[in-house]
Amino acid sequence: MDPVSVEIADIDGLPEGVADHFREQGIEELYPPQGEAVEAGVADGESVVASVPTASGKTLIAQLAMLTSVARGGKALYIVPLRALASEKKAEFEEFEQYGIDVGVSTGNYDSDGDWLASKDIIVATSEKVDSLVRNGAQWVDDLTCVVADEVHLVDDPNRGPTLEVTLAKLRKLNEDLQTVALSATVGNADEIADWLDATLVDSTWRPIELRSGVLYGQALHFDDGSKTQISRGNEKATAALVEDTLTDEGSSLVFVNSRRNAEASARRLADVTRDHLDPEERDRLAEIADEIREASDTQTSEDLADAVAKGAAFHHAGLASDHRALVEDAFRDRLVKVISATPTLAAGVNTPSRRVIVRDWRRYDGDVGGMAPLDVLEVHQMFGRAGRPGLDPYGEAVLIANSHDELDELFERYVWADPEPVRSKLAAEPALRTHILATVATGFADTEDELVSFLERTLYATQTDETGRLETVTQNVLDYLERNEFLARENGGLRATGLGHRVSQLYVDPMSAAEIIYGLRDAEDRPTAFGLYHLVARTPDMYELYLRSGDREEYTELAYERETEFLGSMPSEFDDGAFEDWLSALKTARMLEDWASETDEDAIAERYGVGPGDIRGKVETAEWLLNAAERLAGELDLECGPAIREARKRVEYGVREELLDLAGVRNVGRKRARRLYEAGVESRADLREADKSVVLGAVRGRTKTAETILENVGRKDPDLTGVEADTELDTESSADAGDGGQQSLGDFE
Repeated sequence: MDPVSVEIADIDGLPEGVADHFREQGIEELYPPQGEAVEAGVADGESVVASVPTASGKTLIAQLAMLTSVARGGKALYIVPLRALASEKKAEFEEFEQYGIDVGVSTGNYDSDGDWLASKDIIVATSEKVDSLVRNGAQWVDDLTCVVADEVHLVDDPNRGPTLEVTLAKLRKLNEDLQTVALSATVGNADEIADWLDATLVDSTWRPIELRSGVLYGQALHFDDGSKTQISRGNEKATAALVEDTLTDEGSSLVFVNSRRNAEASARRLADVTRDHLDPEERDRLAEIADEIREASDTQTSEDLADAVAKGAAFHHAGLASDHRALVEDAFRDRLVKVISATPTLAAGVNTPSRRVIVRDWRRYDGDVGGMAPLDVLEVHQMFGRAGRPGLDPYGEAVLIANSHDELDELFERYVWADPEPVRSKLAAEPALRTHILATVATGFADTEDELVSFLERTLYATQTDETGRLETVTQNVLDYLERNEFLARENGGLRATGLGHRVSQLYVDPMSAAEIIYGLRDAEDRPTAFGLYHLVARTPDMYELYLRSGDREEYTELAYERETEFLGSMPSEFDDGAFEDWLSALKTARMLEDWASETDEDAIAERYGVGPGDIRGKVETAEWLLNAAERLAGELDLECGPAIREARKRVEYGVREELLDLAGVRNVGRKRARRLYEAGVESRADLREADKSVVLGAVRGRTKTAETILENVGRKDPDLTGVEADTELDTESSADAGDGGQQSLGDFE
C-alpha cells in the first residue's frame, strides 16, 4: 500500500507559529513513517511505537506528539538513554522557546525532587533521573500528558533496561490517559513493545537516503543489491583503503572497532591518510581544536587525541572526558575531522552520521563466554544506520571487512541480510529487582505482595515471559533480602518500607550497596580514614571496580595487609578466591581515588592505573555520589562518622588535600589553582577576598577574565583587574602542579 502523503500544514493543534517554523526548515511534506505516525494519531494524543531506521525522522514524530500535547495544556517528558543525548535534545527543542514553550533538562543529583521543573512544558531527562524524581515525590510527574521514550529498544540492556521498563510502567500507572510515544531502531519484535504500551505500531524500513550495505573482500566491495565496485588497495590495509576511497569523493568515515586500544591505534594510522586531504584553513582550525583538547585534560590520552585531530582523524570511546567527546563530535559534524575510530558506544545515540560506516571488528571480548563473541545483528545495524547524512550525502554506505571467501559469505548471512534480534526484557534478575521493588513499595505503588505482583505484571517482562512463576520466585527472594536488611517490613501479606528503606530508595542506590555501606559504617570508629571510606564505596555493586591486571594481585595483597586497620568491615580470606579478588579490585579503585584526592597529577593516575580521563572522572563522580549516600545513611542511623564522610566526599569532589577544601570550593578555582594560591599565602576564601590582586592573577597564569570571575565568585567587592600585572614569581610549577591544562574542579567536567 502506498504511504499516505501528509503535509505539515495538515496537522492541527500545533502551537501558533510552529508549522511555519517547520516549513522554514524545509519540512513541507512528511517522510512516509512520519505520515504513518500522524495517521495513527500521534498529534491527537494517541500512543505510538515508531520502529524505523536511524535518520528517518523519529525526532519529528516525538516533537509533533509533545508540541500538540503542550498546546492542549499538557506537559511532556522526553526520556533519553544517555546524558550526552539529553544536552543534544534540549538544544534541539529550545528552538521552540520563541513560541512560548519552556524547555528544561534534568540529569544531575539523584536525590532531589526537581520541583523547579514544574514550570517547564517539555522536560528532557535520562530514565535514571526520571526514576529518581518519581521516588523523591516530584509532584509535576502527575501532570504529565505525554512521555516519549527514545531508543526504547534499550530495554534489552541488562544494566539500564530495567530502569526504563519500570519507569514507563510507573508513569503509565500514575497517569491512566498518558500518551506514550516510543522511538525504536528496527527490531525483531516491535509489535510486542507496542502491545505492552497499548500503542499503535509504525514499523518501517524507509530511509530518506539510500543505504547500501556490503562486505569488502580483497579489492572487491560486494553490495547487498548484487553490485560490485573495486577499491584501490596498494599496500594499504583494508580500513585505510576504504577511508582513502571515501575521502577522494569528499566523504567522511566512521570506523567501528572492538576496544579502546584498537580505536586509538586505528586513529593514529588513519591520521596518516587524512592529513593529505586537508586544506590550509582546515589545518588551522584543527590545530585550534587540538589545543582545546589538550586543555580539557593533561593526560597522554588527551595528547594522543589532539595529535590525531590535528591531522583530521580522531578516536572516540568511554575513556575520553566528556569535553573531548563533544569536541570530536562537533569537529566531525563540521566536516573538519574526516574519520572517527570508535567503540560501539558511539552507535548508541549521539548524532554523528557519515558517508561511509566501516565495521572493522564484528567480534569483541565477552566475559560471559570467556573469549571473542560476534556482535548482535541489532548492534551492527545501529552502526550501519550512521551511514548517510540527509541533505549532505547522495547515499550512505555500510561496509564489513572479510578476510576469506568463507567469511564474505558468513558476513552477508550473519549481518547484511539478517533481521535484528527481538528485544527481551532483563527485569527478572535480582540486582534489577532489588532496587525497583524497594522503590515500588516506598513510593506507594504497592502496599501488599499481591499489589506488587499486579504492578510487575504491567512490565514488558510479564508480557514476554513464558516461565510461569519465575517473576514471583525472584520477587520473593528479593523481598526476603530487603526484609533481612531492615529496608522492608512484611505483615500478613502487607508491605511497608521502613524509614531506612525510604531513605535508601530516595538516595537511588542499590539496596545491596546501602547494606554494604551500613555494615561498614557500623564497624567504623568515629573518625574513619578517607581511604577506608573510599574502599567501602568502591566495593559496592554501584561502583564499577578497576580490573586487576597481571602482577596486580601481589602488589595489592601487600597493600591490603599494610592498611588493614583502615578497612571498614572484615577482609575476606586469601583462600576465598572470588571474594578476595573483588576486595583487591575495590582496593585498587580506592587507591586511585586516594591519589586523586591527594592532588596526584591526572596523567600520573591515568598511567598508573591504565585508565583514561573519562574513567577517572566517572569513578570520582560515582564515589562522590556514594559518599553522599553514606553521609545521609550515617545521619539516618545516628552514627558519629558524618563529618569524616563529608570531608572524604569533598576531597574526592575537588581532588585536593584537606588544607585546600575551602579554596577549591570556590567556583573556577579547582585543584591546581587552589594549590598555587595556597603556596602564595592565600589559604582560605577569606584570604582570597582580601588578597593582593597581582598574586591572584599570577596563580591563574595571567588569565585576567578567569581571575575576575574567581574574585566575583568569592564575593570580592572590587573584582576588576584593569591595569593589574600578574605576580610572575608564582608562574613556576609547584609540587602538586604539572601544568594547568585548564583543569578545574569536577564541576567543570560535565
